[in-house]
Amino acid sequence: MPTYRKDEAAIARLTPEQYRVTQQNGTERPGTGEYLENKAPGIYVDVVSGEPLFASSDKYESGCGWPSFTKPIEPAHVAELRDVSHGMVRTEVRSAHGDSHLGHVFPDGPRDRGGLRYCINSASLRFVPRERMEAEGYGAYLDQVEG
Repeated sequence: MPTYRKDEAAIARLTPEQYRVTQQNGTERPGTGEYLENKAPGIYVDVVSGEPLFASSDKYESGCGWPSFTKPIEPAHVAELRDVSHGMVRTEVRSAHGDSHLGHVFPDGPRDRGGLRYCINSASLRFVPRERMEAEGYGAYLDQVEG
């Protein structure tokens, strides 16, 4: 089993926007994220730790302005925390090992797929295309990605 962790070298490689989002709990502007329109098969991993977070097969068009997923690919890799910032009560999602701020989860997702909407900042993710998953050590998740 791979070891995922927050690593200073990975943090040093982040763009200013990736750093602001993952390390300072920022949010990218709606409609601007790199992966919002991505429809390629593959998985999304934490940009800091590399831990697998979401599969393309669980991504859907929510219209909210950020990539949306119905569930994590590996629930143990996504921590959910109460967030009372900005005068709202929400559930923040962070990568469990990398401790990167990912976004928030809301109970307004597709009912037939569990009812959740994981609203995730592209800046917190790195996309691994299906054809690169085996080579990059994510072969165990191929069965969760459409062919």
